Amino acid sequence: MSASEPICFTTHPSQYKHWKLTVEGAVARLLLKVDEAHPLRDGYALKLNSYDLSVDIELADAVQRLRFEHPAVKVVIITSATSGCFSAGANIYMLGSSEHGFKVNFCKFTNETRLALEEACKSSGQHYLAALNGLASGGGYELALACEWIMLQDDGSSAVSLPETPLLAVLPGTGGLTRLVDKRKVRRDLADVFCTLAEGVRGDRAKQWRLVDEVLPKSQFGELVQRRAEQIADVTNGPRAAGVALPPISFTREQAGDEVRMRNRHVSLSIDQAKRVVELTVHGPDASPPRDAEAMRARGAELWLLAAYRELDDALLQLRFNYPEVGLILLKTEGDPERVREHDDALMALHKHDWFAREVVLNMGRVLRRLDNMARSIFAVVEPGSCFTGSLFELALAADRSYMLDSDPQDGPVASIGLGAMNFGVLSMYNGLSRLKTRFLGQLELLSALQNKHELLQPSAALALGLVTFAPDDIDWQDDLRIAIEERASFSPDALTGMEANLRFAGPETMETKIFARLSAWQNWIFQRPNAVGEHGALSLYGRPERAQLDWRRT
Repeated sequence: MSASEPICFTTHPSQYKHWKLTVEGAVARLLLKVDEAHPLRDGYALKLNSYDLSVDIELADAVQRLRFEHPAVKVVIITSATSGCFSAGANIYMLGSSEHGFKVNFCKFTNETRLALEEACKSSGQHYLAALNGLASGGGYELALACEWIMLQDDGSSAVSLPETPLLAVLPGTGGLTRLVDKRKVRRDLADVFCTLAEGVRGDRAKQWRLVDEVLPKSQFGELVQRRAEQIADVTNGPRAAGVALPPISFTREQAGDEVRMRNRHVSLSIDQAKRVVELTVHGPDASPPRDAEAMRARGAELWLLAAYRELDDALLQLRFNYPEVGLILLKTEGDPERVREHDDALMALHKHDWFAREVVLNMGRVLRRLDNMARSIFAVVEPGSCFTGSLFELALAADRSYMLDSDPQDGPVASIGLGAMNFGVLSMYNGLSRLKTRFLGQLELLSALQNKHELLQPSAALALGLVTFAPDDIDWQDDLRIAIEERASFSPDALTGMEANLRFAGPETMETKIFARLSAWQNWIFQRPNAVGEHGALSLYGRPERAQLDWRRT
């Protein structure tokens, strides 16, 4: 792939170059065998099962596909096909040759994929086991940390390590430090030692330090891994139903000068590259929803709430990686708000009892969290004909601010918004709270009152309840919106990214908010420091005989 070619996030197991997915009854295997000759970009080889974005795109697809297409799977074994090496982690030459923004987005996507894996363990009854049959270093060990159970081969050479600090002058930027102490409860002093040992820890010490769960002899490794997987599968309840196929997502794309238009059935984008602004419109359903579980599964990937959110997810990833200079997303919706509410209500009636309905809701939550996590300013624009209701009102709640046109009813339809059951917890943020609860922290009485607001709310009511930021009238609408857009586009993108990330995640700190706020922020900063990426920095000189020249001042 050339540097100018857009990155595609749609794939299928038949197209995988780096993973092999097999399913046998309740146990699936994800076998990592990275094809070093097929990196995402030219200029480096993916040796020692090291990975780049192309490897992670396939892993993300496999995790998603297992949940929808193979619901009867209870255990997923992740292991390596390369003798003596599970994974050397993120490819250092890829990182060293990539622009700063790509490095940060790469780490972010990797983290989102691993959080989806962890959610599968917690919410979908698909338990991931890491079978480390060789060295698991850096991001390779971080992938294992995302799994529920880690088994290490005891052969004198297989080890786990997070060598970024001693070797590269950076951090384990895909959640390693946070998962080490928050998830696996590794003692802080032992974690400190571990993270400065480039060679890592092996054998019984790895288990004693809680870095792995089991240490198994090489002669019985495969047999004992399979036995453990079958034991977990035997005590895990779940559906035995057939899965639902996930077809590829494919946007049509037209470009005229700086204007790019992309369109799918439910999501469209109009990108003005000169102004660095994109209008992203989600189109509401054009038919009533199926009402029972069987009919919903028969609709499958065509179900509006699954299809629309899958398209939205792909659109967000394309904006993130393929249009890095677009700094402001104008979120819009078009459609019948009552029909959106119908689809929400039908799904809510089933999601606690039917595996497919549950997975659709969980997928919606993941996509909305991806939106929360976008390093873009987000304005919601609510106009007559919008359908910001229920699940689609979550888009407005995810925005940094919202503008709602307060037009004269005598001139035609008036803009409205609507609340529903999906706004009160089922689509939680990374902080564990609903977007409404995050918006109204410490105002429980207001939140309780909002639960009784079943009617569609017009601009004055929405503004009074704090559900929109501004509600200009017809006279001021165009000017107010234009000025807001132009002002936002004039600010420093670095300052805005830091400001937005801090403001969006109010409330309690969780492992997820630590990963994206604390860890990613520091990794972002460290990735720009000369100690890492300067001419004589450790990351720049990796694999060369020269020793890094470090600036010893602590800041």
